Amino acid sequence: MESVRVERGTKASRIFAICALPLVAALIAMPWWSDPGDMRLVGEMAYFLALAQLWNLLAGYAGLVSVGQQAYVGLGGYALFYMTGPLNMNVYWALLLAGPFAGLMAIPVSFAVFRLRGAYFAIGTWVVSEVFALSASLIAVLGAGSGLSLTPAILRQISPDRAGRDTMLYLMTLACSALVFAIVYLLLRSRHGLALTAIRDSEPASASLGVNTFRTKFIIYIVTAACTGLIGGLIFLQKLRISPEAGFSINDWTVVVIFMVVIGGIGTLEGPFVGMLVFIILRELLADYGTYYLILLGLIAIAVMLKAPSGIWGWVVQRYDVQLFPVGRRLAPIPSKDAKDVVLSPQPGP
Repeated sequence: MESVRVERGTKASRIFAICALPLVAALIAMPWWSDPGDMRLVGEMAYFLALAQLWNLLAGYAGLVSVGQQAYVGLGGYALFYMTGPLNMNVYWALLLAGPFAGLMAIPVSFAVFRLRGAYFAIGTWVVSEVFALSASLIAVLGAGSGLSLTPAILRQISPDRAGRDTMLYLMTLACSALVFAIVYLLLRSRHGLALTAIRDSEPASASLGVNTFRTKFIIYIVTAACTGLIGGLIFLQKLRISPEAGFSINDWTVVVIFMVVIGGIGTLEGPFVGMLVFIILRELLADYGTYYLILLGLIAIAVMLKAPSGIWGWVVQRYDVQLFPVGRRLAPIPSKDAKDVVLSPQPGP
């Protein structure tokens, strides 16, 4: 009987890891060789990528198509502003607590929206987000409809000067984005990732095989909410001001993110990277066209979905079987190097 070994990586992933190291080093050193404008753009790309990875985990792997994730962006932002303002907490501690606060708020929400299925679940999450936005606009300590702003004293906790503050916020954004990606990647490579794959392919069949579908989805929903809250706090720490319209904006924090994931390739870790780059490039090229910019984005999204329903990277996977961040396991025969690997887990798909 021929001996086999279990492989977690691929040749493409190993080559990509080596090639990505200089890029990562350049991004970390960016404050010392670039200008603040470029750092802000890269920082924006980083937190959009983190939000896209989280929504992809929720919808592409767990099958929970939510259009209300802006709720946790707003909750994380408001938690940061309230703890640094009325509670007079250090800004770094407030940022660390913003994520767990959003995760705690997601627990009662999950018990309500998990009773819904399909389109009703999506609508339910959006309604919950609107409830949070309306509540924030009515609470006086949160600034009601006008919102809250960070004071100069709070900003000096980050750094006493503008250049140092820009550098710290940029590095914090990179670190948080990398942390979110690591959580998503390790989660998908764990037994919970195998359960998610089974649930995505067939929830009734996975339940019949012993997968606790409710517990798995519950864990993913809470983890996603907590990470989204952390990113939300970081976003509004950079913006210096929050209001109900900005914090709970469905266009800024959900529609754009869904566009990135669907264009890039839902159900793949590489897809959000591709979708984020496509969105940023299109925005920079088409932003001067006003409302036509949004129309063009919609037409491009429709064209991609018609030609490549699984997204740009999904098309690449189907055609060339290239995975830069493999989460499955392969059996590779040890003696024969010419034998084709057997994939143990299904390929990511829509």
